[in-house]
Amino acid sequence: MRRGRAVAAVAAVLAVTAGTIAVTQLGGAGEPAGSRNTGLPPATAPVERGDLRDSAQADGTLGYDKQRKINSGAAGTLTWTPRTGSTVERNERLYEVDGRAVRLMYGSGPMYRTLKAGDKGRDVEQLERNLAALGYTGFTPDTEYTELTEAAVKRWQKAQGSKRTGRVGPQDIAFAPGKVRIKSVETAVGDLAQPGAPVLTTTGSERIVTFQLDVAESQLAKAGTEVGVDLPDGTSAPGTVSSVGRTAKPGDDPQDNSPKVTLTVSFDKPDDVGGFDQSPVTVNLTGETRKDVLTVPVNALLALPGGGFGVEVVRGYAVREVKVELGMFAEGRVEVSGGGLSEGMKVGVPKI
Repeated sequence: MRRGRAVAAVAAVLAVTAGTIAVTQLGGAGEPAGSRNTGLPPATAPVERGDLRDSAQADGTLGYDKQRKINSGAAGTLTWTPRTGSTVERNERLYEVDGRAVRLMYGSGPMYRTLKAGDKGRDVEQLERNLAALGYTGFTPDTEYTELTEAAVKRWQKAQGSKRTGRVGPQDIAFAPGKVRIKSVETAVGDLAQPGAPVLTTTGSERIVTFQLDVAESQLAKAGTEVGVDLPDGTSAPGTVSSVGRTAKPGDDPQDNSPKVTLTVSFDKPDDVGGFDQSPVTVNLTGETRKDVLTVPVNALLALPGGGFGVEVVRGYAVREVKVELGMFAEGRVEVSGGGLSEGMKVGVPKI
């Protein structure tokens, strides 16, 4: 994770100010804060007015959605497989066993039995909806496999050059939620295929990015958050956080045990992304924006002896310490108010 904001801001402030408390006490014990000449700080920085954005960067992986295995529905010799990277749509061949094509149909449930007249179930309705979408009608798509369904199946089988049995099983079709992209072929042509053994690994056709965020930073990227993605070719593409994992678990870095959630980004214009797969990308996140606020560098803050934080205001050779209220931390700066601060004032910072 490459960060553009201060995480655990108070802890960070205490770290940078640990060596500066002595500066706030140079006037001697009991001397009140206010205008006094205690010597100039090593360097100064201006008080700025503008918008402060709570942002971060995360390392992600560009790929495709909905990865799944397609298992063989028949025993025999694998005689044909699709090309890796190709797309298979409804009624197109997924693979062939003993020269017999297994075709893709759309549906969320598996093809687990041979369907025939008299059968009932959700898989029947899935098949009927596919037949209707392909133009083989004459029935009402429902959960019952009737003689009208059988007649439509026979017409479909004739069009495919198959035997007109009126029955359809796992040796004929496989269901997937939509068109699939072939990620890899798990069984080589010429090898024996066994029912239930993987033949293909597929994905959906939608381009996505997955990345992880610390649980403490997850408010930066809720579902619907707009992000920018820096692609491998140097271009950037806009996207939207489409899902946020509900379970926090340790990340991929063995040296970082902090709990993380996994997020997914969908692209606004997928056609602009290109054909990269499993490629590293950078996700640019922008959270809350504070408009028209005064800010100073985080390292300008001093931990005051009486509690709270302040800054050293430098004017000419005079230095005075003022207490400030803190707001958002982001981009190496912190929102401040109080102490009579105004845009353009100079505040003390450690020497760079």
